[in-house]
Amino acid sequence: MTSLWLDGAGMRHPQIDGGATKDALNAEIVVVGAGITGLVAAVLLARAGKRVLVVEARTPGAVTTGNTTAKVSLLQGSRLSTIAKRHSADLVGQYVEGNREGQAWLAQYCTERGIALQYEDAYSYAQFERGLPTARAEFEAAEAAGLGVSWVDQLDVPFEFRGGVRLADQIQFDPMPFLGALISELHERGGRLMTGQRVYAASTAGGRVSLKLRDAEGGEQVATADHCILATGTPILDRGGFFARLHPSRSYCVAFEVPGSLPRPMMLSVDQPTRSVRYAPTADGERLIVGGGGHTVGRKDSARTSYDELVGWTKRHFPGAQPTHFWSAQDYVPVDELPYVGPLLPGSDQFLVATGFAKWGMTNGVAAALLLAKHLLGGQQARWASAFASWSPHELTGLTTALKINMEVGWHMAAGWVTPVAHRNGQLRDGGGSVSGPPWHMVARSMVDGVERCVSPVCTHLGGVLSWNDAEKSWDCPLHGSRFGPDGTVLEGPATRDLSR
Repeated sequence: MTSLWLDGAGMRHPQIDGGATKDALNAEIVVVGAGITGLVAAVLLARAGKRVLVVEARTPGAVTTGNTTAKVSLLQGSRLSTIAKRHSADLVGQYVEGNREGQAWLAQYCTERGIALQYEDAYSYAQFERGLPTARAEFEAAEAAGLGVSWVDQLDVPFEFRGGVRLADQIQFDPMPFLGALISELHERGGRLMTGQRVYAASTAGGRVSLKLRDAEGGEQVATADHCILATGTPILDRGGFFARLHPSRSYCVAFEVPGSLPRPMMLSVDQPTRSVRYAPTADGERLIVGGGGHTVGRKDSARTSYDELVGWTKRHFPGAQPTHFWSAQDYVPVDELPYVGPLLPGSDQFLVATGFAKWGMTNGVAAALLLAKHLLGGQQARWASAFASWSPHELTGLTTALKINMEVGWHMAAGWVTPVAHRNGQLRDGGGSVSGPPWHMVARSMVDGVERCVSPVCTHLGGVLSWNDAEKSWDCPLHGSRFGPDGTVLEGPATRDLSR
């Protein structure tokens, strides 16, 4: 399934393929991941004269950036009130300030390069009476953080609205032209981009970082650098244990052709089931984008029902709506609700990370890139950097959440090794997949487009037993969110190795 953004992506830019020279693989800084965070950081470092190499396992924007709703908003559902429950007003203010700086940088960059932005009001709203206390709490948190919000009791939209928070002049856009412009500037400034190269191992020696790369055909290369930025959603290296400090969540979007006019505001409900609504200009008219249906990765019996639910809701409220695109994205929620940006391990800047954006990577991702560039260039850190620290005492506020999350991981680990014993190795329908067999001889079978494949059902990260995602036709790990294609190819980390076949 392809997102509206990736389907319309027309990024015309030079790329270095897998046959790069040895000199091309030697850089001062290697950035792993060509999404919004990685490419902004790479451009900032290239502007400072650094030799930068960006390595991307798939194509630019293929994972989260190209599968987002692409709202560049400081009003973020119930995020501010959620953070305020754990942290001081000062830290909430720092989080907002960092997002504001990220938003401003993105807006200026797009304006200078003629990339279309739509400025609309953003709403965090309650669909039902039970959601009003959460919406009120968000209003109070946003007001305390200095955002110019207002409370709205009624709004002329064709779906349930019981009241909500309004913040004027927020931004929405298509993220792919933005990535294209960043890539063009990266090349203009002497930076390099390699696509189709997955980092599967890393080491340090003599003060240098070595990254082992592998392409789809099994060819291997080694890239070396002084520093490495891991801009991969969740860090692909287990050092620092970030996989245990994050909660992986998958959510879904559908784009629709709708007769008549569409609502102009960007809407996001604070109660369940989540409903995210925005319009999107395209070459052949506007589309309505509706998102929601989120769940922990690998822990939903049928992910396809998330799409069905979004389609049913939209057709009820927008008669005549016809779906044109289906897609989903994976996000990582930190245990203490604040992002992790900085050293992978305390006291060392050879590996740096940027993760935990909790579905708001359009602003947080740019803010993270600004922080990482300042860190590596030796500039004065931003006054809001504490709210984004990868290692900080304030993370202790998430200790209870971390314990709960990791107890659930342990339960799913055990259940995964026991449950397949009861499954019979029967006939598969097209689009289906199942795990069966005793622990010493389990097999994961799938049928996609009439082709049956058999792979190991054991995640190559920490040995969790995978579950079939019938929406994305992938094998998903219920432990830490790694995903694999039907043929066992890694789609998303923290796993770096394919499944055995």
